[in-house]
Amino acid sequence: MRPDGERSMSRFLPRSLIGQMLLAVAIALLLAQGLGAFLLYRAQDQMRENALVHAAAFRLITASRNAETVPRLEQGRQHRPPGLRRGRHGIPVEASMVTPLRTGEMRLNGAEARLKHVLADQSFDAAEIVVVIRPVADDPVGAAYVARHGPLFGRLNRQRVTNLLVAGVKFEGRDRWTIARIRAPERRMDLARPLILQTLLIYLVLIGAVALILRRISRPLAALTSRVERFAQTRDAHDQLEPEGPDDIRKLIEAHNAMEARICAMLDEKDVMLGAIGHDLKTPLAALRVRIESVPDETERHRMAATIEDIVRTLDDILSLARVGRSGDPAEQCELAALVASVVEEYEDMGKPAELGETERIVLNLRPTWLRRALRNLIDNAIRYGNGARVSLSRENGQAIVRIDDDGPGIPEDEIDAMTNAFTRGDPSRNSATGGAGLGLALARAIAEQHGGSLHLHNRAEGGLRAEIRLPCNS
Repeated sequence: MRPDGERSMSRFLPRSLIGQMLLAVAIALLLAQGLGAFLLYRAQDQMRENALVHAAAFRLITASRNAETVPRLEQGRQHRPPGLRRGRHGIPVEASMVTPLRTGEMRLNGAEARLKHVLADQSFDAAEIVVVIRPVADDPVGAAYVARHGPLFGRLNRQRVTNLLVAGVKFEGRDRWTIARIRAPERRMDLARPLILQTLLIYLVLIGAVALILRRISRPLAALTSRVERFAQTRDAHDQLEPEGPDDIRKLIEAHNAMEARICAMLDEKDVMLGAIGHDLKTPLAALRVRIESVPDETERHRMAATIEDIVRTLDDILSLARVGRSGDPAEQCELAALVASVVEEYEDMGKPAELGETERIVLNLRPTWLRRALRNLIDNAIRYGNGARVSLSRENGQAIVRIDDDGPGIPEDEIDAMTNAFTRGDPSRNSATGGAGLGLALARAIAEQHGGSLHLHNRAEGGLRAEIRLPCNS
């Protein structure tokens, strides 16, 4: 049994082939585009960081080659050599005896490794390197520079700048740190809008193409499903489907049409055979009825007549069970309550313990002759095994339900399902004089299914058996 969460989720998922396939394609495309966007963002972020590292390396190398122009920070004071112009090339590079790394700041190990590699390529050996990202407001040098050049500093390539990349290098043979500050624009996805538009375009093109292909597949499959359901009810091979769709679907429809024709041919052969058997058996049985009239012993004559009647009744049940679904009787609009009442009246007229309970007016498209046969079989069982039958009719949940209750011993729970199979009878100890071949319930079930309904048996809590014929209502 599935968990409640899984069942509740399944209610929101599409059940059709087209819906499930489109959902699968949409999810797969979303995952693929999401992964692509993540990789693109990583690449763009890597390029941004590389650009900052190379800018810092350029500033550091330039400052190292012109060491005399680098201002020094000595014990928190900044000195600027005469003639140095600030703001032209950004925040000036400075020299300091103190490491630029502050307590709590996280070093960018990858950026430090790349900066060391770039400096080494230019023949500058670094003894120590520190690279961090620091808010402008937390950096005194950067904050002082912004105070003087804020309008020029605040934006870079149309991006707002709120952070600095602070790169400090202690070159081999020097005791001071050379510190460069590079404006670090906020991280952003420059290709976000084109990527979204591309995703939407792919969705429209791909899902549209998949929908057209699936519709070409699902339309003949839906027609085939309807045909199978109709054939299960009518067993009529007329108006077969024309093969359409892809070759695989066309071959499936052709195979189904051939199967239908073969089934109908077999059913026709069966009807001819059963008709011949019924005729060949009933003729000698009729002759036996005449001959037993010459038996002088009246008791023996009645026994022989009863035996012949049992054989005839069993033969009728077998033939009826074989013909269910192949009947020539057309379905017609019928008032079910009146039909049920007329069947119960037949038993009342014969003095048998059958009574009619509450009924409700329900009009259905039925084969009255066959439904009467099913009701008679169930009422006969109730009278034979349960000492009486109480029949009622009601409408519940879009179904017309005919109930036949009795006061008998019921049926063991483990045998109820098997009782509607052909040639299955209950425990003979229920009634030693019942007779029968065990076809009544099987025939009633077949008739109910012929009408698109079902037969249900269950033991009542107060005792006895309840048989229900449930038929779908037309409205």
